[in-house]
Amino acid sequence: MNLKNVYLLLALLGAVIPYVFFVQYLSAEGSSIGGFIPALFANGAAGGFSADLLITSFTFWLFLFSQKTPRIWMYIAINLSIGLSCALPTYLYLRERSRAER
Repeated sequence: MNLKNVYLLLALLGAVIPYVFFVQYLSAEGSSIGGFIPALFANGAAGGFSADLLITSFTFWLFLFSQKTPRIWMYIAINLSIGLSCALPTYLYLRERSRAER
């Protein structure tokens, strides 16, 4: 399996796996944002992961802007609606696909 296909597989996994957890949370707690935000920082472990993800997502956005990435808003929308675990591999997959076409 080449690297491009690995990125595609990771993008798919990055879309599905987080949503399994989100659906479990939403079915147990409801769809209130007021409850979701505090849950992100419910304890030190969750807070550390959440802070890490927020900083990494912001860094990814800065990188996209610095590279003058085409379709930058698509990656940001994926990051905000699904997560970085899908947005970053999607970016890498499309970058590798573009390189292969040249």
